[in-house]
Amino acid sequence: MAMNDVELCDEFCTHSNVVLKTKTQMPDEDELYDLAELFKVFGDSTRIKILFALFESEMCVCDIAETLEMTQSAISHQLKILKQSKLVGNRREGKSIIYFLADEHVRTIIDQGLNHIEE
Repeated sequence: MAMNDVELCDEFCTHSNVVLKTKTQMPDEDELYDLAELFKVFGDSTRIKILFALFESEMCVCDIAETLEMTQSAISHQLKILKQSKLVGNRREGKSIIYFLADEHVRTIIDQGLNHIEE
């Protein structure tokens, strides 16, 4: 998008009350950074596919790999990122590690994103 494609004010004039209110409501830099990092995690289609798979059922790495027709190694790498971002959790069941959505917020974020792109 070129600069000419963005509509701008005809005259530079700030609205001090709006600016002040917005600045006071703005989260601090650390929170904004963490939020941006969280959304980066959603920027990979493989991770989104894994999350969708986990919407349906808790699964082990083998089942996720089979479902997505990918290697266990590739799935494991993406699960590590999802786990570090606190989007999935896991537990041991015998020789298997079972992965699941960390909480309902994950489903809500994805659902809201889908609703947005389908509008």
